Amino acid sequence: MSDARARLLSLLSLLQTPRLWPGSELARRLGVSGRTVRRDIDRLRELGYPVHAEQGGLGGYRLTAGAAMPPLLLEDDEAVAVAIGLRTAAVQAVAGADEAAVRALRKLLQVLPARLRRRVDTLASSTVTHPFSAAAEPVDPDALVQAAATIANHERLRFRYRDEGRHVEPHALVPAGRRWYLLAFDLDRDDWRTFRLDRVTEPTATGARAVTREVPGGDVAAFVANQALQKAPTYAADVVIHASAAQVVDRLGAPPPGTLTDRPDGTCRWLAPPDTPEWHALRLASIGLPFAVSDPPELASHLRSTAALFRAATAGHGRPGTRSKQAGVPAGRARPPRRGGVGR
Repeated sequence: MSDARARLLSLLSLLQTPRLWPGSELARRLGVSGRTVRRDIDRLRELGYPVHAEQGGLGGYRLTAGAAMPPLLLEDDEAVAVAIGLRTAAVQAVAGADEAAVRALRKLLQVLPARLRRRVDTLASSTVTHPFSAAAEPVDPDALVQAAATIANHERLRFRYRDEGRHVEPHALVPAGRRWYLLAFDLDRDDWRTFRLDRVTEPTATGARAVTREVPGGDVAAFVANQALQKAPTYAADVVIHASAAQVVDRLGAPPPGTLTDRPDGTCRWLAPPDTPEWHALRLASIGLPFAVSDPPELASHLRSTAALFRAATAGHGRPGTRSKQAGVPAGRARPPRRGGVGR
């Protein structure tokens, strides 16, 4: 490659750093005159790169967004971070971006040197997927790329989280459903923490070396899942069960969580300790007895949505002319359940 072409690529690489570059600094970095810098800037403009010039003592050059997408020059760490992000987007199917991610990843891997491809594979092994799902939340791409880069470089990271400054040593990115989590060691709190990336702002790599640490329990996905469940909202429950307290204890097990009190009408009142609506619903389903929810409304709402799912799942079954899934048994005459079923 000629000196002029190499210099042009070096100039483009500098301009891709988001800052204002004084002409004198560019000349010093490239070892050429200011006139040569201006000529090279014109050449980049001819090639389609939108280089903006600001006049005055505090002026300089910077690369801006243009009408078309020009070729980009990526540093090694940047290329690795982009490849990891594309690979994860391709398997997570985020907001319809999966197909575009596959195309972009194929182009990038085609020109990626073998040494960088090995780094991509190594970093991909530290990005852990896990089974629980969550609602889609917008994630700042800069936060995702910065986190991936600091993990790859074993660097410390500073950012704001719910308007609070945090200083961490990033360990792994964990995509769960359409939500991203950053598992990191919080240096200010001297403990492991899980951060939702959609709540991370102003991420900045510090350049300081991060210490290699072992995640408690050794399982990244399990640790993040446990942290997420601990942060889930919980509620105490007030439920009237249409049976005696003795019957309920027999099915819940002794001692039951919370308190059970018999009522004059033959029902009992169950005051259950705080837990998630999902877990309350699971316990109530397991006892196999009629009940009515007095509180909280979140539990009643969860039961309604679950009931709707069950109704949809069984729509069309049990109608005249249909067959039971138990071979040879007509609809409406299914065999009775075996003893020792759920809750017994």
